Amino acid sequence: MDNNTCKRLFADHKQINNCKRKLKATQKSFYQLSSILALAGNEVRLKIVFLLEEEKELCPCDLADILGMSIPAVSQHLRKLNDGNIVETRKEGQTIYYSLTQENLKILKPFFKHINVQTQKLETV
Repeated sequence: MDNNTCKRLFADHKQINNCKRKLKATQKSFYQLSSILALAGNEVRLKIVFLLEEEKELCPCDLADILGMSIPAVSQHLRKLNDGNIVETRKEGQTIYYSLTQENLKILKPFFKHINVQTQKLETV
């Protein structure tokens, strides 16, 4: 038996049009968030983004040591995050430091809050 069919008698056109307007008005935000989540959906990149939020900025060498990965592997992830405008760079001598863009930091903070709550629970045990 197929329970995935829709058998409404009357469509609420006011509600449907209101929802369409909401989606249209927030299209840029949906695009931005979906792009961020697509890139951060990789566990390593999510950890990098989390670490950048916690520490404000890190270089690829630091991230490689923290994550137990090679510098080239970390650099590949950072390149993807940079191409997606999730991170920005600052150069000091020959060292490049990565940090989250302020715009994306605002979007990602609620996710980090959840991770931080879980970390605090572990620390109190």
